[in-house]
Amino acid sequence: MPTEDDVRRTALALPGVVERPSWGQPAWFAGTLMARMWEEGVLTVKTGEREALAGTDPQTYFWTAHHERSPLLVLVRLDRIDLAELGELLEESHRIAGGRGR
Repeated sequence: MPTEDDVRRTALALPGVVERPSWGQPAWFAGTLMARMWEEGVLTVKTGEREALAGTDPQTYFWTAHHERSPLLVLVRLDRIDLAELGELLEESHRIAGGRGR
């Protein structure tokens, strides 16, 4: 199970990513917001596959009414994914947020 420290380490390893607080939570930016801790153990990322992810695994991927107006944002329960999946999610979110390739 990835931790917030794993998120931090993985996000900051991507080109041009910086960390700063957003709404009182740790957040990572690559041009625009890339990822943010929503609450303990839950990460917000950008994806082009929100509906598919939540449709196939709603216990892991979900969103709240707050996220309805942002169709690229999905919440991820970190205790239900592994480090490899975390890396894939953050790489996609980095690309969508405007980050540069490696």
